[in-house]
Amino acid sequence: MAIQIPTELLDGAVLAILAEENLYGYALTKRVQAQLPVSESTMYPVLRRLKKNEALTTYDEPFEGRMRRYYQLTALGRQQLQMIQADWHGFSAAINHLLIADDKQPAKNKLTNEGVE
Repeated sequence: MAIQIPTELLDGAVLAILAEENLYGYALTKRVQAQLPVSESTMYPVLRRLKKNEALTTYDEPFEGRMRRYYQLTALGRQQLQMIQADWHGFSAAINHLLIADDKQPAKNKLTNEGVE
């Protein structure tokens, strides 16, 4: 995918995944990477920003002799996710309308239709 992912959409992807279950950083990164081309070095700043903005909290749990930091959605994070989802619904509909040609209607050039070439 050559299209750069806007920050708000990456935030929304992380929040949506964490709305389903709490995950530690590496597992969360792998879940996002299964759908979007992002690096680990991109994900951790996203998680820090969401935590700083109180959309996420963290807690540590032991695993095989070391601690794993888990990320958990907060009530504020759920609100933020709902806003991103609402914004995405309208935005994606508008982009689809512009980018996906209707097979029944040929594309028209506005200048040609007005008699200006």
